[in-house]
Amino acid sequence: MHANEAELQTPYWRLDDDSAQRPDLPALIRRLAMAARPVASILRQAAPGLSVIIVLAQILAGASTTWTLLLTTRVLDRLLRQGLDIEQLRLALPVLLLLCGVGLLRIGMDAATSMAKARLTPKVHRLAEEQLFEVSLAVDLASFDDPGFYDRLHRARDRGLMHMESATASLVEVFSAMLSVAGAALALFLLHPLLLPLLLLALLPEGWAALKAASLQYAAMPTTIALTRQTQMMAELATQREAAPEIRANQAQDYVLSEYRRCAVELELHLVKQGMAAARSMTLGQLLSGLGQLGTYVALGMMLYARWLDLAAAGTAVIAIRTASAALSRLMLVSRELFEKGLYISDYREFIEQSRPSKRPAADATAPAKPGRIEFSHVGFHYPGAARPALRDISLTIQPAQTIALVGENGSGKTTLAKLIAGLYQPDSGRITWDGVDLRAMAPESLADRIAMVLQEPVRWPRSARDNIRLGRHGRADPLDEWLLRAARDSSAIDVVDRLPQRWDTLLSRHFHGGQDLSGGQWQRMAVARGLYRDAPLVIWDEPTASLDARAEQAVYESLRTLALDRTVILITHRLASIRNADRIFFLEHGAVVEQGRHEELLQAGGRYAELYRLQTRLHGAGAPGPAEAPASHQASGH
Repeated sequence: MHANEAELQTPYWRLDDDSAQRPDLPALIRRLAMAARPVASILRQAAPGLSVIIVLAQILAGASTTWTLLLTTRVLDRLLRQGLDIEQLRLALPVLLLLCGVGLLRIGMDAATSMAKARLTPKVHRLAEEQLFEVSLAVDLASFDDPGFYDRLHRARDRGLMHMESATASLVEVFSAMLSVAGAALALFLLHPLLLPLLLLALLPEGWAALKAASLQYAAMPTTIALTRQTQMMAELATQREAAPEIRANQAQDYVLSEYRRCAVELELHLVKQGMAAARSMTLGQLLSGLGQLGTYVALGMMLYARWLDLAAAGTAVIAIRTASAALSRLMLVSRELFEKGLYISDYREFIEQSRPSKRPAADATAPAKPGRIEFSHVGFHYPGAARPALRDISLTIQPAQTIALVGENGSGKTTLAKLIAGLYQPDSGRITWDGVDLRAMAPESLADRIAMVLQEPVRWPRSARDNIRLGRHGRADPLDEWLLRAARDSSAIDVVDRLPQRWDTLLSRHFHGGQDLSGGQWQRMAVARGLYRDAPLVIWDEPTASLDARAEQAVYESLRTLALDRTVILITHRLASIRNADRIFFLEHGAVVEQGRHEELLQAGGRYAELYRLQTRLHGAGAPGPAEAPASHQASGH
């Protein structure tokens, strides 16, 4: 079975809309320059001093090629004209010493380049990675819901960054080889102007063949990337720890292996076809280049016979042509490498350039130290690329120090609404205010500082148990771990920590030696502890007890009761029995608030909330309150 065309044209795998067309040679040269530009820019930013050293060293190295050839001519001329004896060797000694000095200069310049590259390459990777992460961390959360943004981000991370270091080395090699060719060409021109066209006659066929091979490679690149990506995906499934249980439970080993073989065989056939086409072009180019060199040597013989050149100059010309030919072969090889890597690095450059405008506009208003009245006024929100709005015409008010429950079926907009309250998303229409101040006007850092948010699927931080909780407010001074221990006890995370081999210092990741993994419920306890450690005046909990057992759930709700004494609590849950004491319940359906009120009021109304509540009580036992109930605020209830 062959991968169908649709699979090979998925946006994630495509390079660009024109990538299937074979460009002409001038276009290839322009693309090579475009490939070099972002690498050169990163070089200048990473270490301008080292970049200057490399450029100067390579210029001197290229000049040394010219000096070496010209000095060789002088030595040969003296020895061939006067004969080889002690006196002539003595007279040629200064030139020989100068020739040795130029050779030592070339060695020194190459050594300086190597040492500068050794220091520069890691700096380039670090800076490129840092720039990528600065952009990805600065953009709005909504950008991550945009398939185009997410596609560009992963192409930049998975392809651009991976090739940045090797592209740096390739760029230096291209520059070095170009100067070597130029140095040999200059020496030939100084020996006799007619030698330069002879050099072009010898070198152009091989250069044409290399560009032709690059053109074939470029035309095949989208399919190569598509098949490589598919093969890697199946290889990851076959080797990932997370996928191993389900593969075995579903007896899918043969399926995974057959899919891998399908993609791998097609990739192999594609690469063979591409390689054979490139090999034919290179063979033809080398044949023509050989004929060109033969013609060059014949022309040299004729120039020597006509006394346009002396024997020393002719000998040097042969050396120069061989030097230029070797340098050109190296130039073509590293140019192809840079060209290929440049295609990937262009993904990186495009992501950086296109993502900067999606950063949130600057705002300088400070969020209230303790949020009071939170008000939504006709708020609507679309996820990027979505056909239907996630929220539509939401108008509601949250009073200070209330416990608010957001309920509804999956996809009703509960989590989206909570993220709008937290300022993680900006509404497309309407406005959200805290104490009358529009959230758009508030500095994001100030707003985030007032909020603690525990999500249903928390991040599994590959850090120590201590850091996992302290990340809730990592800048807090807590030398005696008082805040840490309180948060761990109130969330029952202390029970998890006590079972770890190094307790608080245990690394929570199996990817490192000595690391430990946690169960889903244990990770949820750590996330709840992180939220408690943050100690913010507005608490948003999205299904915080979904993965917890009854005892841990009871502990979490006891903590919520404590928090609700002087904080605003937003609770998202499917378990309606646990929110009976909430000050206000908002029932969402298809992105709109269709019912609101206290638990008793909603039951009496006999609407969707009452219907869902009765369904849950039948499933879990008549009137079953569940293992715990969300707390009510100590505010007088009269809603």
